[in-house]
This record gives sequence, C-alpha cells and structure tokens, in this order.
Amino acid sequence: MLMAAVGLVSGSLMFSTWLARLAGADVRRVGDGNPGAVNAFKAAGPVVGSLALLLDFLKGWLPVAAAYWLLGIRGWWLAAVIVAPVLGHAFSPFLRFHGGKAITVTFGVWSGVTLWEAPCMLGGVLALCKLVFRLRDDWSTLVALALLVAYLLWRHPEPALVAAWAANTAIVAAKHLKLRSAS
Repeated sequence: MLMAAVGLVSGSLMFSTWLARLAGADVRRVGDGNPGAVNAFKAAGPVVGSLALLLDFLKGWLPVAAAYWLLGIRGWWLAAVIVAPVLGHAFSPFLRFHGGKAITVTFGVWSGVTLWEAPCMLGGVLALCKLVFRLRDDWSTLVALALLVAYLLWRHPEPALVAAWAANTAIVAAKHLKLRSAS
C-alpha cells in the first residue's frame, strides 16, 4: 500500500511543466496543450525536453522497480503500484487533476517489471504505426498497448499484471479521447 502511495505521488510530479516553466516556456501553450515531454521539447527545446522525458520515465520506473525487484512485491499489490504512477501523471493534483497522457510513464512502469522487453516492444510498435502505417498518435498508442497485453500473456501471464495493463490502457485511452474531443 505504501509503495502504491509512493507511486501515485511520484507520478503526480509534473516535471515537463516545471522544467519548461524554469526555461521560460509553457508546455500547455504548444502542440496539443498536454503537459508532457513532447510538448516540453516543443516549448523549451531538446535539453529541457530530454530531461523531462527522462524524469517522466523514471517517475514510473523507480517505484515499480523498487517494489518488484527490491521488495519482492507481486500480485495485486504490484498491480496497484504499476497503476499508481500512471494515474498520478494523468490526473496530477499539482495541475488541478489535469495531467498528461501518461505515455512516457507507461514505458517506465512496464520497464520496472520487464526491464527492456516491454519498452522495446512498445517503442517498436509505436514507430511502426507512425512511420509505416502513418497512424495518428492516439491510434498508434492504442495499438501498442493492445500488443502489450499479448506480450504480458505470453511472458508474464499473471491476472494482476493483466488487470494493471487494463487499468493503464483505460487511463491512457481516456486521456487521448479527452484531448481529441477538446480539439
């Protein structure tokens, strides 16, 4: 329970917004207005964007990796720790519960369990969807997440992880739908 709370607080830290603000920019005034790493790149440049990307990844990875690898947390408690940073980023209290789309945090949380496997699969599918099939960001993300469950069922067929995937996917899908309806 404590690690899920740590994950929620960690995920709520809006590094992209804060770093861009320190650089004199506002991520919510560029691109799709999302307070995430892509808009940190657009608003404040590659240095700030890269740092925001790294920190957004780590805020998902650190609590999950600590819970899984150091503390040996498994099952439904691990599922709660996985979902917490995603939820925290998507609905950050630091931004009046208007957070980001949680893509980078999603890479982080699944890296915390699978090390390099899930992020490589997610990144490969996202690149394929965008570069080859020319899908929009929202569809590319949903296709990648749909294939993530296939990977989990193959390599980590635990009901709690599949439930964590379902909650993660629902949060990301809801954030993408909200942004599409706002534009």
